[in-house]
Amino acid sequence: TFRRGPSDPVCLADQPGTWVEVEIAAPAERVWELVSDIDLPARFSEEFVGASWRNGEIGPGACFIGRNRHPAIGEWESESFVEVYEIGRSFAWATSDLSNPGARWRFDLEAGESSTLLRYSMSIGPGPSGISIAIAAMPDKEPRILARRVAEHHTNMARTVEGIKVLAEGES
Repeated sequence: TFRRGPSDPVCLADQPGTWVEVEIAAPAERVWELVSDIDLPARFSEEFVGASWRNGEIGPGACFIGRNRHPAIGEWESESFVEVYEIGRSFAWATSDLSNPGARWRFDLEAGESSTLLRYSMSIGPGPSGISIAIAAMPDKEPRILARRVAEHHTNMARTVEGIKVLAEGES
């Protein structure tokens, strides 16, 4: 079952976001193998098409390049910087600029006796990103633009955690 965190975005400065979580009948070690594969979400998302580590480094402070595609925006790449990499527990990154990110993304795992609770969360801003261009062009529609964008992310995140659940449970 997916649950969504509340978010009523008013403006980009509010750093609107969303989250999904799912209980997975697999050990945290197996779920970690999947969420720490930066390319795996591309199998499930309609927007994210892949990623690769820069310089082969993995862990806190490491950088990877993500590739995305959206019908309204086209294709783009963005740098992401790992903020948290706690093996078996949390993996978080910021896009574009570590000190002023365009977005923050995070996987958290909570190990149970016979399952793992996986939570995937994100927030937009506070730094500039593609959404900033749309807001600048139509500032009066900022809340609606943000609500739609958060909903798009939520849909892709739900697909991703469901895909991870299927993979983890199918191979445990």
